[in-house]
Order: sequence, then C-alpha cells, then structure tokens
Amino acid sequence: MKIAIPAKAESIAVQAGALVNTTDKLIGAWKLVSASSTTSAGGRNDTPYGLNPVGFLTYSEDGRVTALISYGGRKPLSVASGTEELAEAFKTFLAYAGRYQFSGDKVTHHVEISSIQSYVGKDLVRGVKFQGDQITLVTPPTRLNGKTQTIELIWQRLPAGA
Repeated sequence: MKIAIPAKAESIAVQAGALVNTTDKLIGAWKLVSASSTTSAGGRNDTPYGLNPVGFLTYSEDGRVTALISYGGRKPLSVASGTEELAEAFKTFLAYAGRYQFSGDKVTHHVEISSIQSYVGKDLVRGVKFQGDQITLVTPPTRLNGKTQTIELIWQRLPAGA
C-alpha cells in the first residue's frame, strides 16, 4: 500500500535524508582519490595512471556524466611540440561525456564524446560502491596492454561550490 505524502512533508523528509533516492547519491562533483588495477592472475598495480593522477567526475541531475583523468607526471608541452610529444600528451589524458543510468550496484555511462574515439557510442559499465562521502567505481574485467584486468577508481565527493 502506497501512502500519499503531502509535498511540503516530502520536501522536508528529502532534506532530512529520509527519502533520498540512491541515484541522488551519485549527483555532484567528485575528485579522484586513487586508482589501481588488478590482473586476472592477481597482480596489482597501484599506479595505472602514474603517480598522483588528477581526475574529476560529475553526475548531473538531468542524467549527464563527465569524466576527466590526467595521468600523474605529465610534462608541459614545449613551444615546438613534435609528434612524439603530442602523442604522449594524448596518451596520458582521458576525457569523455554522455548520459548515465544508475541501477542497483551498477552505473552505465553512455559515451557521446571522448578523447578515445572508439569509446563513442559505447556503454561503459561500472560497479558502484558507496562508503561515506566516497564512491568506488570498478570496471568489468577488460583486456588492456595484453592482460585481462579490472580498474578500481575511488572518488571523493567535493563540497558544493568547491
């Protein structure tokens, strides 16, 4: 049996956290805390994006996602950037955006634009775990650099206006 809740009471309950939808827990801006990868053989790499990568992830109320990850240790481009230097800059920065859907313990990013063109039109599925003001996103096992591995990204919620 569904009970009708007057709009004013529902608003107060939502503000108090009583009726917060799980999807609402995703909404906001997040900063990358850590990244690690684990191979199917159990090998672990705590620096898949180099030392001290920087990343931002944003989920909007209207169902949009934007993800940016800059590998740690990137060097500034020289004035006369050559092909190798530009290739390295491209290889060490990931960006994509699109729509997202959240269901249970998974979020699916429907990629519409990406620094990696082969991601466009694809769905990137991530396992989601909430812990306090952090979320952990985990990729399904994927073949990368000749190894099957999962990548785990831990994100910290940024305070509003930060």
